[in-house]
Amino acid sequence: MKTSEIRQKYLDFFASKGHQIVSSSSLVPWEDPTLLFTNAGMNQFKDVFLGFDKRPYSRATTSQKCVRAGGKHNDLENVGYTARHHTFFEMLGNFSFGDYFKRDAIHYAWEFLTGKDWLALPKEKLMVTVYATDDEAFEIWNKEIGIPADKIVRIGDNKGAAYASDNFWTMGDTGPCGPCTEIFYDHGDHIWGGPPGSPEEDGDRFIEIWNNVFMQFNRDESGTLHPLPKPSVDTGMGLERISAVMQGVHANYEIDLFQALLKAAARETGIAFSMDEPSLKVIADHIRACSFLIADGVIPSNDGRGYVLRRIIRRAIRHGYKLGQKGLFFHKLVADLAAEMGDAYPELRMKQAEVEDALKQEEIKFAETLDKGMGLLESALKDGKALDGATVFKLYDTYGFPVDLTADIGRERGIEVDLAGFEVEMNAQRERARAASSFKMTGNVDYSGADTCFEGYSQHSTDARVLALYKDNQPVEYLNAGDEGIVVLDNTPFYAEGGGQIGDSGTISVTGGINALFDVTDTQKIQSAVFGHKGVLARGELKLGDSVTATIDLHTRLATARNHSATHLLHSALHHVLGNHVAQKGSLVTSERTRFDFSHGEAVSSEQIAEIERIVNRMVAHNAEVSATVMPYDDAMKAGATGLFGEKYGDEVRVLKMGEHSMELCGGTHVNRTGDIGFFKIVSEGGIAAGVRRIEAVTGEGAILWAQEQDALLKQAAVALKAQGTAEVVTKISALQSDLKALEKEMAKLKVKLAAAASAELADNAQTVAGVKLIATTLEGVDNAGLKETAEKLKDKLGSGIILLATTSEGKVSLVAAVTADLTGKLKAGELVNFVAQQVGGKGGGRPDFAQAGGTQVENLAQAVASVEGFVAGKL
Repeated sequence: MKTSEIRQKYLDFFASKGHQIVSSSSLVPWEDPTLLFTNAGMNQFKDVFLGFDKRPYSRATTSQKCVRAGGKHNDLENVGYTARHHTFFEMLGNFSFGDYFKRDAIHYAWEFLTGKDWLALPKEKLMVTVYATDDEAFEIWNKEIGIPADKIVRIGDNKGAAYASDNFWTMGDTGPCGPCTEIFYDHGDHIWGGPPGSPEEDGDRFIEIWNNVFMQFNRDESGTLHPLPKPSVDTGMGLERISAVMQGVHANYEIDLFQALLKAAARETGIAFSMDEPSLKVIADHIRACSFLIADGVIPSNDGRGYVLRRIIRRAIRHGYKLGQKGLFFHKLVADLAAEMGDAYPELRMKQAEVEDALKQEEIKFAETLDKGMGLLESALKDGKALDGATVFKLYDTYGFPVDLTADIGRERGIEVDLAGFEVEMNAQRERARAASSFKMTGNVDYSGADTCFEGYSQHSTDARVLALYKDNQPVEYLNAGDEGIVVLDNTPFYAEGGGQIGDSGTISVTGGINALFDVTDTQKIQSAVFGHKGVLARGELKLGDSVTATIDLHTRLATARNHSATHLLHSALHHVLGNHVAQKGSLVTSERTRFDFSHGEAVSSEQIAEIERIVNRMVAHNAEVSATVMPYDDAMKAGATGLFGEKYGDEVRVLKMGEHSMELCGGTHVNRTGDIGFFKIVSEGGIAAGVRRIEAVTGEGAILWAQEQDALLKQAAVALKAQGTAEVVTKISALQSDLKALEKEMAKLKVKLAAAASAELADNAQTVAGVKLIATTLEGVDNAGLKETAEKLKDKLGSGIILLATTSEGKVSLVAAVTADLTGKLKAGELVNFVAQQVGGKGGGRPDFAQAGGTQVENLAQAVASVEGFVAGKL
């Protein structure tokens, strides 16, 4: 049975069981930042499982294209060297969204695998596993299906943590999850390996072919499992694996689909075809992943998804090089792939030229790098000894040779590659780059003098002596007016940036009547106890050894201190309102505002924000004393002090205490009493990463200014609304909303009339394709509702026909497809709308007779609409 037949038979089976056949989603997860690539059939239904999305069906079946080549699910390094690892694969799946559960899922799987009308696999060749505590699944297999107890294996938490099991499925670190039961096929005792759960389970005799996941929970960022609204089912069967079983072969690369690609790879690399050549398998696998990723909009680049794609492309090219092919060859395999899989995935044919061009350009770019790098690598490896990290780094940094390819080649030849040493060199380079990027480049300032005595906790101005001067990061003996430079003093009131607080600004003036003034714009640490004052000499001359007076900008310092002290109180309030799990993940304190990043798995509600503000302002009103004590680090920890994110502490630490409200390790500058903060106001809250939130707040004069600005805006709104004072603004807005709703209703009526007029004209101009009326066009100035209304009226007017309507608004595409009932057996609306949607960077779905979709690539719309005629003709 061919791979294409198995795919269709699977979809047909579940369609006969009431499942909606749903098209494969893009390899780029739709609005899901938790995933690098679509890696399972259930990804596109994630929000349905979570209860955030509602579909018109409660059962679905798909053949989903998947990629596992980055992030948690990464099979890249194994590809080509094992029988079943791939970067790209197809996952056959059936899903229940609160409809059926364990019993039906198990019965469906068994019927499809063993039923005479379906795959008809011999039952004695199959065995199953269940999660250790899932007695229900065990009983169904044993009592209802009739699997002997000795062929049902219970698998517990065998991966080192609770719910970390081969039989407890998770999509990733977060998201839907639950226990599962797997079905294994026995390839025979002539192949080494034991059943699942045995010491020999890693062998190739018993191969998992089906996984029934019983979706019961949602795992949040903290690892907590929350019951899903409705128990659901997510099942998966690798198309390549089941094809190997059905075609009587052991390895996935022996199935019909891969045989064609392997032969094409041999043809383009100029070698004789052989199933024993791993490099051919790498190339055949990688052309699938690369082509589908590019077709779905991923572009080779140096970061994110584009970086993973580039790695896969370069790995394939390198294996071609290994086979002796040093010319361009990889892009020529796209046509062979389109011939094999273009029927199931039309985007391969539609975007074949685009994919070929992208791959060709990457081959051209990599050719020179690969040729030079391979020559150097061959020279480094010729003695057969371990490859040191410095050499690996030189290959990467100087010649652009990817480190993963170096490791790959070393592994093939049994030569140890010092990747740890590479990381040491890489980190050193990052530090050098960081140092060269801004004034915080301590490594570029060579200083070996005395430390700076910081007096800024108690003084805002001090007498000092110039210990060192730098211009362009080079030591000099003097600075002239207009020179930018760095000044090192023996004493200073200037705080050097640290602990999230920015460095002080101010002036350094020469004493003794000499008219010289250095404007300090920033203060940073050159060494741990040496402060560098960056700025410009405004006038005069500044020399080594000069006696000076260093004075901070007191107004800015006091504003910064208010914000810094408020950050400590905010931290305490977050613990009180949100819980003790809150931990600081970063901060920035300036004179304008404070920014505080913290761990928390969900948005902070407006009610919680109000409560946090009340608590902080109550602490401010208490006017508690703010005191600082230097003590041993261990004593500070025992006393309950909190250390801050990103800080490095010595044996002695400074403990800042604000009455009974807060006690933290902090070297920053602060108010004397909490009342000095004045007024605290949160101005924004939002997420910045998975499980990390950010709050920005203002205090003192900044908070007063914010309140004045808000008051001014409210008064402007009152004037614009012709309200009698600000108290009437809400009433006026409510009245306007009521008027707007009334106007929208009138507009809707007009749109119905316009749709009727438009549909009459369109119906008169319908074209005929294979004896069927077809309308495929773009409408201007029509919203989604108008588009839908026009399509419905066209169906009525045509009586029998196919309709595809499109419109654009604000850089987005809206699509509607309609098919009259007599034609849905030949073409479903969902197929048509998805065909067009894929060309404009979108997706959609709906009923067989009506479907909607959206997209973002407006520039492709005209061509996409024009392609409908050919697509319909092919279906009819």
